[in-house]
Amino acid sequence: MRLIPRKKIGQYPEVLEDLLQPSVISRALVRAAKRLCQEVDTLKFSPPITHVYNPLRYAWAPHKLYLQKFGGTKKRVVFLGMNPGPFGMAQTGVPFGEILAVRNWLKIEAPVRRPSLEHPRRLVTGFACTRSEISGQRLWRLFAERFGHAGEFFASHIVMNYCPLAFLESTGRNRTPDKLAPAERTRLIAACDRHLQAVVTVLEPEWVIGIGDFAAKRAAQALPRSEVRVGRILHPSPASPSANRDWAGAAIRQLQALEVWD
Repeated sequence: MRLIPRKKIGQYPEVLEDLLQPSVISRALVRAAKRLCQEVDTLKFSPPITHVYNPLRYAWAPHKLYLQKFGGTKKRVVFLGMNPGPFGMAQTGVPFGEILAVRNWLKIEAPVRRPSLEHPRRLVTGFACTRSEISGQRLWRLFAERFGHAGEFFASHIVMNYCPLAFLESTGRNRTPDKLAPAERTRLIAACDRHLQAVVTVLEPEWVIGIGDFAAKRAAQALPRSEVRVGRILHPSPASPSANRDWAGAAIRQLQALEVWD
């Protein structure tokens, strides 16, 4: 079953080539990620954004390892995040990449370089980072408690991010993609939509589950003619009062209501 017409991913000819070799699905994901990295590297952003981190560039080694290790099979569910957090994917290259979860549960650790322009209040120290991303901690803990071994989870699920870039203001404050200037957001969304379409074409999921409103809305917009179903769960960010009241229980109930999980 082809979920996205081939013309929808015309700028990803490598993905179509790799689809002819179903034993190398992860290779298609790697090549799509490389293309996304190149596309977003050409984008320019204006104040209040002063620093842009692209972990697909400086943390490529662990990101590629994540795709190779866990992206080798078709998936029933793609969980879709918004963009890297400063103490998650911005450090490890893995979506929602809280350090201990990536190292201990996913069993991934690889060299991470530094962004070309680094904010003094948001240094990238890779797997030596001592800060913990609560969102990633909550997300991967839920999966670990439900599935036990990482291989059980990734047999039919995977976690991806819609946007690969992290945006910082002069103070070091994180700025989310939905707060970008309209013209800048339009160009970014075009590249991220193409990548999401390529991912769905490769993995052929039944569901794309947006982690939070932004990701769910972008998935619905990017995949309007696809046979994939789009759902949403509460974002695990501690900035959300609802997420601080049994986020895992709320997410499970939402997934059960959608009949994504039993």
